[in-house]
Amino acid sequence: MIKKFSQSFKIQAVEKALIRNDQTTIEEVAEQLGVARSTLSRWINEAQNQQFDPSSTNDDVVSRRAMPEEKRPSDWSQAEKMAMIIRCGSLDEESVNALCRGEGIYPHHIKQWEADFLAGSHSKGSTPTAVEAKKLRQENKQLKRELTRKEKALAEAAALLILQKKVNALWESDEED
Repeated sequence: MIKKFSQSFKIQAVEKALIRNDQTTIEEVAEQLGVARSTLSRWINEAQNQQFDPSSTNDDVVSRRAMPEEKRPSDWSQAEKMAMIIRCGSLDEESVNALCRGEGIYPHHIKQWEADFLAGSHSKGSTPTAVEAKKLRQENKQLKRELTRKEKALAEAAALLILQKKVNALWESDEED
């Protein structure tokens, strides 16, 4: 049975996938939403190409809007995050949800930011920037290649030693005969 999703659900799913943090994968987001990774990827491509079909939903306002050009939660400065935490501090859950929708974020971002501030992980060096993360991934990849090369060389050296011992053992047995 094919499961039908509303246009507003698709848009919200795409937004959630696009504003996820660096540690969260598309697969994890898709699993949380209960959709296949390929389906979510297709929705993202359609949204980026603005190919969502507005006639497939009753939410004309939601379906007709393009993908938000707002900044991602990871793009917010520490001061902006703190101001948002303070603004949400005295609001009830519905008001927080409405405020977050207006700002282009999810309520769980506010909770995460608050937890980060309380844990003291809001310092500048705690989370790598996108450039630093890319550099670290490249370095990690290079180190893995080097490790693989060295493991192969070590295996080859071990094989040569074993062959040398076998040859020496054969020659000694031939000399004794």
